[in-house]
Amino acid sequence: MSRLAAETGSINLGQGFPEGMEPAALIDAAVKALQDGPHQYPPMMGLPALRQAVAENTKRFLEIDVDWEREVLVTSGATEALADTFLALLETGDEVIVFEPVYDVYALLIRRAGAIPVPVRLAPPHWELPREQLAALITPKTRAIVINTPMNPIGKIFDDEELAFLSALVLKHDLLVIADEVYEHLTFDGRAHKTLFALPELRDRVVRIGSAGKTFSVTGWKVGYVTADAKLLAPIARAHQFVTFTTPPALQAAVAVGLRLPDTYFQSLKTDLELRRNVLVDGLRAAGFTVADAASTYFAIADISSFDADGDDLAFSRRLTLEAGVTPVPISSFYGARDVTSHVRFCFAKKIETLEEAVKRLSRWRENQGRDQGLKAAS
Repeated sequence: MSRLAAETGSINLGQGFPEGMEPAALIDAAVKALQDGPHQYPPMMGLPALRQAVAENTKRFLEIDVDWEREVLVTSGATEALADTFLALLETGDEVIVFEPVYDVYALLIRRAGAIPVPVRLAPPHWELPREQLAALITPKTRAIVINTPMNPIGKIFDDEELAFLSALVLKHDLLVIADEVYEHLTFDGRAHKTLFALPELRDRVVRIGSAGKTFSVTGWKVGYVTADAKLLAPIARAHQFVTFTTPPALQAAVAVGLRLPDTYFQSLKTDLELRRNVLVDGLRAAGFTVADAASTYFAIADISSFDADGDDLAFSRRLTLEAGVTPVPISSFYGARDVTSHVRFCFAKKIETLEEAVKRLSRWRENQGRDQGLKAAS
């Protein structure tokens, strides 16, 4: 869809990269670190300053104590963190629960580690956790559950009751949790991020993954971090040693500065994204889409049933690109069977003027749809 958007001059609201949101202090810190050096290999586990900052940020926002020396690892992005975790903790034939719609890299990396992804489907429009189905899918081979919260692509925040249910399953079946929490700071309307890592009974079973790319709108930097009990982190660090070994030191130094920014930065990030979300969601609804509340992340999910009787989200995404000049991505791409085709995803982490232009295009497109339907009825 991004390629089609580029070829046609469409506004790309499909791919999840932000525009114009990078904090100046972070960029300044990176420039200074590049000028000052050093420029050779940093410690394999990550710069102490960044690992300390990860621990401090976790304490500040989640009230969780973390030993930065034994429980924090810096990686070249959250995707590398996932790869390291799967390679380190999974054995051939292990089964791993993943929740669909799902970030597409999970299944590929789990298979590469020799394990088997077992999808559990969250269905529209409410995307509720199917508890009976989940419990029934756990077998003696089940090794771990991957939970992405806040959740890409649907913006779901797993609530206390859902986390309590998952916690009970994990303890009952002696499982691990891989918690992809890269959108932890992107929750809106006063909603709080929740994590299984905060539960004392699960503290030594959860691998928590974060991302500077999402927290500071610098997705191209590829700086991630893993927080876990030392007994889990040790094998993950060994995998990391032979996957990338380390991450650019100047970027690590800058992210350490970013994680120590005052609370006002993190609140302004939410406020800024809420404004952008409202521009897009209000525009989508005015254009006739049914859009669920976007509680977190960069994304709004729109039901296309009023525009596409066939329910073909890929065909509709192409059609909207060509006819309206606005590009979403089909939700089916986040399901292994690609058979949930009723919704598309729009990214609102764009400049306000970009979103306003997209809304204008959608409004004109809707007017054209109404005119075309009127002509058909008259004929």
